[in-house]
Amino acid sequence: MFRLIWIGSVYTRYFLRRYMPTNVLLDGIRTRRGLKWGVPAMLLAIPYLYVAHLLMVFISDGAPGWLHVLVVLCIWNAMKFAFMGPVSASCC
Repeated sequence: MFRLIWIGSVYTRYFLRRYMPTNVLLDGIRTRRGLKWGVPAMLLAIPYLYVAHLLMVFISDGAPGWLHVLVVLCIWNAMKFAFMGPVSASCC
C-alpha cells in the first residue's frame, strides 16, 4: 500500500511540474538566463490575489463552496510568485 501511494505521488508531482503553467514559468525563471525575470514575475502575484478576492466575494454571495479550492490555488500561486522574486534577486 505504501509503495502504491509513493508511486502515485511521484507521477502526480511529475505531471504537475511538467504541465502546469505556473510551474513551467517558475522553472524557466530558475534557469540562469531566467533569473532577470524573477522580480517582474512577482507582479503576477497581484492578479492571483485579486482573483482569490473575487472568488471569496462570489462565495459569500452564495456561489458553490467548492470554489474554496480555487481560492487556495490562487493564494498558493501568488505565494510562489511573490517568493520567487527575492530568491532570484539573491542568486544574481
